[in-house]
Amino acid sequence: MNAAVSPHAPAQHFDVGPFDAVLGAEIVGIDLAQPLNDADFARVHRAHLEHGVIVFRDQHLTPEQHIAFSRRFGELQIHVLHQFLLAGHPEIFIISNIIENGQPVGLGDAGKFWHSDLSYKDIPSLGSMLYAQELPEEGGDTLFASQQAAYEALPVELKARLEGRRAAHSYLARYDDEVFAGIRRPTLTPEQIAEVKPAIHPVVRTHPETGRKGLFVNKNFTTHILDLPADESCDLLKELFAHSAKPEFIYRHRWQPNDLVFWDNRALIHLATGCPSHLRRRMHRTTIQGDVPF
Repeated sequence: MNAAVSPHAPAQHFDVGPFDAVLGAEIVGIDLAQPLNDADFARVHRAHLEHGVIVFRDQHLTPEQHIAFSRRFGELQIHVLHQFLLAGHPEIFIISNIIENGQPVGLGDAGKFWHSDLSYKDIPSLGSMLYAQELPEEGGDTLFASQQAAYEALPVELKARLEGRRAAHSYLARYDDEVFAGIRRPTLTPEQIAEVKPAIHPVVRTHPETGRKGLFVNKNFTTHILDLPADESCDLLKELFAHSAKPEFIYRHRWQPNDLVFWDNRALIHLATGCPSHLRRRMHRTTIQGDVPF
């Protein structure tokens, strides 16, 4: 049996504390290196759905334990940049600004535009789990913006205008714009490009577990809205991008050592704020496959 799956494991006593923000909560007192029984897992699952972002404090996980806990939520997706996968554990994608022997050890510029992970796939991500390995002394915060709160705050006439609209998402939309410390992202092979063909999704998606509606467009990957003139599509997306990242929709995560952060890509977008390039930062991410947006 998977070490993370144990219906008869002893109960763990942990607290779920919501942040003073529109989304987000921390879970203190849980040990994800130990198996969770069904009741404890259900409580974690509910917290994830209710708060969108949950922060597990002070975790000490091996790659195997990180992967095993992630798999309780579904199948894991393998990132197209194979050169940044953890050796022996391709389920873990390395996000890092560290350069060794002139080469990056991970993706150094990950997330500098607002995005929902893997929205460019036909079956995007349910959620991502990012585990702090090495943190800088300053910077490195991650911002999360609730797209459900953003949608709910739209004027009635704009909601009506978005009804039934679909948009195209492409991994390559800003690929060449992303450069870290003078190093461009790796040139994709034809096989890698074939893995990331553009996808079409609703502009407003319904969360498959909660039923809440939320915006599902983002600055990083969304290229245009279908069946609109190019200028109208561009203007509408600009309006939505600006609205979706208003301060009232945002939780700012200031990383602490050994944080594991689990967010719901169906309900929010996120942004990496960056840190000084001379300060080392290394994170390990698993990504859980979701379902076709509707």
